[in-house]
Parts: sequence; structure tokens; C-alpha cells
Amino acid sequence: MNSGTNERPVLFLDSGLGGLPYLRHFRERNPGEDTAYVADRRNFPYGPKDKDALSALLFSLFSRLIPLVRPKLAVLACNTASVSALDSLRKAFPGLPFVGTVPAVKPAVLNSRSALAGVLGTERTIADEYIQALARKCNPACRVMGVAAPELVEFVEYAMNSVSRAERLRVIKPYVEQFRAAGADSIVLGCTHFLFLLDEFRELAGEDITVYDSLSGVSSRAESLLSRQGLRGGGTGGRPRCFLTGGGEPGAAWEKLAGDFDLSLVLLDGISGEPV
Repeated sequence: MNSGTNERPVLFLDSGLGGLPYLRHFRERNPGEDTAYVADRRNFPYGPKDKDALSALLFSLFSRLIPLVRPKLAVLACNTASVSALDSLRKAFPGLPFVGTVPAVKPAVLNSRSALAGVLGTERTIADEYIQALARKCNPACRVMGVAAPELVEFVEYAMNSVSRAERLRVIKPYVEQFRAAGADSIVLGCTHFLFLLDEFRELAGEDITVYDSLSGVSSRAESLLSRQGLRGGGTGGRPRCFLTGGGEPGAAWEKLAGDFDLSLVLLDGISGEPV
């Protein structure tokens, strides 16, 4: 690959703010890589959507984003998008490497002492057979308890930054106690949005429940693919553009996120790929 290709950004995509911790984690480990982020506000949330409908939506979105952003690699920084559309996107865009974000079920079931691992995610992620199949493959003796938490996704997207830590703990506590009462010794955060509440989950889980995330796994996979295809480096590691679909002004929440994550906000007209 030539240096012009290497200079292209690594693109992270989510329906909202959920993928930002993955973007930050990757940037911290790879300061020589340029990055970009897409928050598909127009279609938030992805969780309740039918698998085929979401796959078609993401195909349309990437058809418009690829010529605009010119990524050298794309990270689906969303568990729902990954379990629903990763395979179809790889087939549709064979020239673009894709990295999926899937729940960290493997370490949870391999390290389980109680033979019951908990997974917290969106409706689509919990309903998908992928989680159960992965658990059976890695440790047939360990069961998986899946709990859908669409209300928690909405809370993170719209309310998290405007409430106290005590309120965040109050919102999370019923989920943690549900897993504890069932005898689970782990909670896999199966939605990228929940990474914003990682510290709160760990505080409530205590020493008897381990909380798992996929931050390191996703960054490592992206790095591996970039190296394998000769696409490492070539960028400046500068401020990423953050593309917001759905029209309308970013609002105070996104302005704050832009500061927290060092983003340059770009408004898009829906998913047309035309800045407004």
C-alpha cells in the first residue's frame, strides 16, 4: 500500500456516543494514526431494529461515507451493528477491512467460577444467537444469562452527563443485583454505550462479580489488520472529525463530548454525506 492510503483515517461508527471510548482507546495506543467518528443520530437507537433492516441501513450509510471519509479501516463500534451486519458489510465492501465490536463473552465464560456469565446489551444483541454460540464454543459448561437494557442505552445517550454519580449508580444497581441474585459471577458490557458507566458498574459489582469490556480486544484487532495489510501509520494523529447524521445543531451534550474527546464536529444532512 502507498503512503497516501496509509494517511487515510480509521473510521469508528456507532448510533450515538457509545463508540467514543473505543475511539479514545485506539488513539491513545496509536498516536500516529488519523481517525474519524460517525454518530448516526438519525437512526438511534440501533437496538430495536430488525437485523435485515439494520444491515440495509448500514449498507446505505457506508455507501455514502466511504467516498466522503475515505477510511482505510472501519470499526463498527457498536455491538448491535456488529452482530447484525458485520458479515454483510465485509461482503459488500471487500476493499475496506472491518472490525466488529462483540461482547467479551469468551473471557467471561472461560474464567467463570459459578458457570453462569451475565451479558447486558440491547434487544438485538441479546436476541442474536452469536452470544450463546460463542459461549458454548468456549466453555460448554458455562451458561449465559442475557439481559436487554434499552432504557440504559437511552440514559447514557441523553441523561448521563446531566445527573449525579449517585443517580448513575441508582440506575445501574437493579441490573447488577439481577445478575447477582441469579448467581452470575460476571457482567459483560454488551453495548458500547455502557462503557461510559464502567466505573459505576465495577463499584457496584464489588469483588464477587467481574465486569468485562472489549476495549483492548477491539484496538488489538484493528492494529493487527492494519499491520497485516501494510496500513500502519502515515497520519498525524490530529483532531478527529466527528460526523453527526440527522440534521440539527449538535446541542450542549455533543459540544461537551467534542471537548472531552477532542473532536471536530461536522453536521451531515441525514446520511447523504453532504455537510451542512
